[in-house]
Amino acid sequence: MKSDAATEPVQVVTHMVPLGFPWATRDPFLFCVHHDDRYPAGNDQFGPAASLAGRRLGMDFEIRDGWRMYHGQVVPGFPQHPHRGFETVTVVRHGLLDHADSLGAAARYGEGDVQWLTAGRGILHAEMFPLLDMTGPNHVELFQIWLNLPAARKMVDPHFSMLWDRTIPRVEVKDESGRPTHLTLVAGRYGEATPPAPPPNSWAAQADADVAIWTLRMAPGARFTLPPAAPGTERSLYFFQGQALRVGGTAIRPDHRADLRADVPATLEAGPDETQALLLQGRPIGEPVVQHGPFVMNTAAEIRQAYADYQRTRFGGWPWPSDDPVHGRDHRFARHADGRREGPA
Repeated sequence: MKSDAATEPVQVVTHMVPLGFPWATRDPFLFCVHHDDRYPAGNDQFGPAASLAGRRLGMDFEIRDGWRMYHGQVVPGFPQHPHRGFETVTVVRHGLLDHADSLGAAARYGEGDVQWLTAGRGILHAEMFPLLDMTGPNHVELFQIWLNLPAARKMVDPHFSMLWDRTIPRVEVKDESGRPTHLTLVAGRYGEATPPAPPPNSWAAQADADVAIWTLRMAPGARFTLPPAAPGTERSLYFFQGQALRVGGTAIRPDHRADLRADVPATLEAGPDETQALLLQGRPIGEPVVQHGPFVMNTAAEIRQAYADYQRTRFGGWPWPSDDPVHGRDHRFARHADGRREGPA
């Protein structure tokens, strides 16, 4: 039998760090949050039909009974808050998310949909998790990934794109023993499978940015080889579900990020149960990053200006009757600031 050293002539894994909350990332990403909440049945206000006594409402980030309210008071989620200077990529794997913003746009998406929002020069938005099932549990699981913008595009007009579930490529790759690995491609192609285009001002829209956002779901014992990326690309793998994973012969501990050499193939080997991981890669922007709360700029002076602009303009104001709007029992939809409507079908 050949050793791992024989089959993997180079050291693929360069660094490992434990996953916290949020997950630390590398340029061009800013961070990633994995929300995984097992909410009970919903009530007639779209919140949990359960007592909220003892929770720090408005700042409920501690898992109790399997779920959190976050900044929500009635409905879990994040009432209106500002952003400037970066993008959010929100990948909803289970459940629903209701979006509302200062441009008057709204959306309900989930069950595999993705919203890619360019905050640009400034936007207010709310992200609420409506619990529509009043008879059974409501599972909400999503990744929210913050992707930086280069200095030249930090002040572009805000904009969002919807990547509906049916438009996102899902690829099954079987190893020599027939064990599958399932890839979901939010950004970055695999073979001939190409996801929808990111927003036009995104760093990911640059031809040489080499941005990839994939989730991988591997059957027990499956093997899969990540193809090499372009030289200069940063690549990280976030191992968030499963007992064991080896990458290039190196054992990755559960709930750890593994930074990988991107310019060589990397062979992944799943452990004895289903294994899941998130891949984030991209060419670094390579500019100074100054972040303060919801603003990400290049200098401290620009952060001060962001706060001053927000206090003066409220980034266009808030046209909704509450800070935490939800969209009734509507089906998934998006209504853009120009009035254009779209949906998953």
